[in-house]
Amino acid sequence: MTLTDVLPSLRRSLPDPLAAHLWPAATTATVDDLVVAGVSMLRLVALCDTPCVHTAPAPVPGSRGRASLVDDVTVVVLRVVDVLRRPGDVRVLLLDGDLADLPAVVHELRLVGRASTAHDAAHVVRAGAGGSTPVVVDLPSDLRPGDLVACPCPGDVALRQVRGDR
Repeated sequence: MTLTDVLPSLRRSLPDPLAAHLWPAATTATVDDLVVAGVSMLRLVALCDTPCVHTAPAPVPGSRGRASLVDDVTVVVLRVVDVLRRPGDVRVLLLDGDLADLPAVVHELRLVGRASTAHDAAHVVRAGAGGSTPVVVDLPSDLRPGDLVACPCPGDVALRQVRGDR
């Protein structure tokens, strides 16, 4: 649990921490954006719309962020299409792309584009082999259609994989 989990109002001045070993080597978080190898994910969305992908070198384990020469991590940015409420206050997140057939690290899904001061709530995201495995992630409870979320995926991910183009 981080300080921004306990006091979400701090998200306006402190970015939520990243698990640096899961994101590309040169990734930094701001209060409302991710900058990956010098590329703002918000600017990437402005240029390419969603879903979009950005691939950069993975960090070398134990090197304090040095970039790998052989491994990559892809950041996938998706737009929230809808947040469905189910009985028992279960929220189901519908996205404009598909993480189901990707090696996505879904528990690292994070809001980009705005700083939310709402407490986190459990959201169900479809992911895993064949897309049948629901994954529960903690995201701000005020998540709404139009919001952007980013997720790291080890390796190289093509946009057609996210869109479902076969």
